[in-house]
Amino acid sequence: MDSAKTLLKISFFRNKIDCGDAGRLCPKVQVSEEFFMDTTAKNPHALRGEWMLALAVCINSFGVVLMLYSGAGISAISSVPFAFSQVFPRLTLGTWTYLFQGLLILSLMVMRKRFVPPYLFSFVVGFVFSELLDVHELWIGILPTALPWRILYFAVSYVLLCIGIALSNRCGLPIIPTDLFPRELADITGVSYPKIKIGFDVTCLAVTAGLTFFCLGHLEGLGIGTVLAAFTMGKGVGICGSWMDKRFQFTTFLAKRKEKAQ
Repeated sequence: MDSAKTLLKISFFRNKIDCGDAGRLCPKVQVSEEFFMDTTAKNPHALRGEWMLALAVCINSFGVVLMLYSGAGISAISSVPFAFSQVFPRLTLGTWTYLFQGLLILSLMVMRKRFVPPYLFSFVVGFVFSELLDVHELWIGILPTALPWRILYFAVSYVLLCIGIALSNRCGLPIIPTDLFPRELADITGVSYPKIKIGFDVTCLAVTAGLTFFCLGHLEGLGIGTVLAAFTMGKGVGICGSWMDKRFQFTTFLAKRKEKAQ
């Protein structure tokens, strides 16, 4: 490489320091722009996984209820429990959600052919999520219901769910079973997460459509927003996740203890 090309690569300076000769710069303080870019990429902001999991549970529970309130249809991940709550209304949406999540956890253990202790914590997270669904349903009715507001509710809920699921997948802790299932299934099968997520959502919609149509005589809880989210949310979660990966690093209390022990 000739001198001109060398200077072009390494002579991007933050500050000029006179080393004695006019216009000459001390080589020891020469730092390339490439170095700063690499340093930024290799030192993302640290976030505590425990706090991010709590935030994700709050975001996802609110997003599910807000999407349903928008009138565009419920989110795919909650469509099956919603259908059961309509067909068998003695149990609330939150209770059916918890039962559905338990079935997903059991399915994962069957596919892995072993008992997975961390999955048990997902029941706790799932229970909190289910209870928050019922809490949000108690107050959501105070929001205005005009058409422009409903469109806004759907857009906001869609973005919130993409962010919340992406956070869940990166917090380093057992997460809500409805988010855990596609993530673990992708790991078991080796298929990319967006494809698994879309397939899981579409399957949930098919079950919801069949259950409500044959038991209620009409489709319930499904709308254009539900279908749109089912076919695109996997990609949306992937985009949010890629953005987070470039800027943040998630760590947990247990992970730090392991590092210190080593």
